[in-house]
Amino acid sequence: MTRLLCLLLLAAAPVTQPALAATDAEVLTQLENPGYQAKPDWFKNSFLDIREDVAEATAAGKRVLLYFYQDGCPYCEKLLRENFGDRAISETARDGFDVIAINLWGDREVTGTDGAQTTEKAFAAALGVQYTPTILLLDEDAATVLRIDGYYPPNQFHAGLQYVALKREQAGEAFRDFYHRQDAEAASGKLHQEPGFLTPPIKLADNRAESTRALVVMFEQPVCAACDELHQDILRRDPVALALTNLDAAVVDAFSPQTIQTPDGRELQARDWAAELGINYTPSLVFFDGDGKEVFRTDGYLRGFHVHGVLDYIATGAYRHQPNFQRWLQHRTDALHARGIDYDLME
Repeated sequence: MTRLLCLLLLAAAPVTQPALAATDAEVLTQLENPGYQAKPDWFKNSFLDIREDVAEATAAGKRVLLYFYQDGCPYCEKLLRENFGDRAISETARDGFDVIAINLWGDREVTGTDGAQTTEKAFAAALGVQYTPTILLLDEDAATVLRIDGYYPPNQFHAGLQYVALKREQAGEAFRDFYHRQDAEAASGKLHQEPGFLTPPIKLADNRAESTRALVVMFEQPVCAACDELHQDILRRDPVALALTNLDAAVVDAFSPQTIQTPDGRELQARDWAAELGINYTPSLVFFDGDGKEVFRTDGYLRGFHVHGVLDYIATGAYRHQPNFQRWLQHRTDALHARGIDYDLME
């Protein structure tokens, strides 16, 4: 029975792979759980001993891809349909990786890289998994080469797979530089600004000293179609724009040599600060509290409902009493449904 994969952020690619296979057991699972998504039949049927999986992949000249998912996740469905439905992406994944799916809330036994036995949900929690899909791409020592928190559009996702499959980290190349060279998606070519955002010169430590509101720093770049969508569509929606008024905000070019003042008072080039924070994807939203401490981030593709949710999660201080964003968001979703409010999660 196939078990395994899904990613957390848009171009629709034609489905050129064969239809996703489902065994009789999987059909039964779908009847019991309408949110279930059948996985491609080439995903590895693992016993979830990660050390053993890494050893087997290494012997076959591959690496391990751990995929954290949850049933009913629209971004997971999008990953399976659009990303792994693309022949080139599928071939890179099949040739370069053993793909292992792990249920964010699952109870199957997992043996971690330290040999300790745990459960899927405890394993995910120990790794700080907050989103589905979340992808960990491991090397031959079971160390994480690249972590993808959230959904990447097909071309960015493919770049991540290629980077790890080609072992570019061994040549000293950072993924953010590799991805920047690979991203040929059409974009506006301009860095966006919004009314009320902090303007250059960016002085984030000064802002933290003067403001009691949380701060969101949007790491972007001029050639970034997803950044265009964020500003031209999502941030223009009334509920999102209203939520954004409860935070201070700044846009920072993740590849710029321009000097900015970081929340802890240092003067750094923006590109050096972004690299220090491990910013791999644009746009990435990084949130800081009143003391300038990072408290949350999103670095995968999100639609309006989820952007609105993240802004409220931080602005209301909910992150302080519910550290798991998915649980908080599920409560929000259930409360809205109870009031008869329906919506499309992907709108």
